Amino acid sequence: MVPFAGWDMPVQYEGVISEHVAVRTAAGIFDVSHMGQIETRGPAALALLQRLCSNDVALISSGGAQYSVLCREDGGVLDDLFTYRLGEQRYLTVTNAANHEQDFAWFVAHRDGLDVEIIDRAADYAMLAVQGPRARSLVGAVAGAPLPARMTVAPGSVAGVQALVCGTGYTGEDGVELLLAPADAPAVWDALVGAGAHPAGLAARDTLRTEACYHLYGNDLDLDHGPIEAGLGWCCKERTGFIGSDAVAASREQPPAQRLVPFVLTERGVARAGDQVIGGGHVTSGTFSPTLEVAIGLAYLPRERAVVGSEFDIDVRGKSRHARVAERPLYKHG
Repeated sequence: MVPFAGWDMPVQYEGVISEHVAVRTAAGIFDVSHMGQIETRGPAALALLQRLCSNDVALISSGGAQYSVLCREDGGVLDDLFTYRLGEQRYLTVTNAANHEQDFAWFVAHRDGLDVEIIDRAADYAMLAVQGPRARSLVGAVAGAPLPARMTVAPGSVAGVQALVCGTGYTGEDGVELLLAPADAPAVWDALVGAGAHPAGLAARDTLRTEACYHLYGNDLDLDHGPIEAGLGWCCKERTGFIGSDAVAASREQPPAQRLVPFVLTERGVARAGDQVIGGGHVTSGTFSPTLEVAIGLAYLPRERAVVGSEFDIDVRGKSRHARVAERPLYKHG
């Protein structure tokens, strides 16, 4: 257990590799109750979210989900978010734990007289993520109704408990995330573990998301880098006029000096966040991949070197280690 954003979080249960393999081959369960939630509801809920979120929130159908980033005017990234549309004028946005308080304050500060209610729901939800090729069948066996499809959300019953069942995840595998009352979470956890889900901790979550090239805020995303640099231009729709849209548009027209790329090491060693790239750039995430059996990571490189196949060297604790820019994602499901 380690402290994280005011929580005590499990790093591992049985071991990182066994937990990682369980998610890739069967089903793992993560307690991610540290994530925050903001509910936005009322006639101007959509207008507020369009102002704040980089994606086109109007495209979320009822019961849909969407990924976006939250930007400052200069394009620096405050957080990355998932927003679920729960009803005609009701949305739930999931924030990163370390950023939740600032995100909620950002929402409130930019309501500008809009007819919208903004509610901090972080204390109202626990969150369990069940991920892997067997995740849906495992959860489905104790659910009261068919599970929602990928990138959708629906209320449902799991192990006799009411929950929001979300077809989302952070591992590169299929599965669901369950939002439920904190008091109900232990019983649901026990039921799912009893049905065959393997408990998995933060360390396996990190190796899994790095293989899938999913960003981690504070490592791969921060205020010093914009969405275009981070490879997240696909979730930015400047036509909506979101805060930071002008800066993002300018970055598209005049490409930034660096780009975030995935890499593999071509020799022994493991690069870690903060390691410097020789000749410019730095590693933002690095680990050993249990699936690929090679050291992998993400790094910001000078634009001219940020192309698949480009080779470079990383200073890993005083020793030069050779690496190669790889295709995204590093791990492809199946």
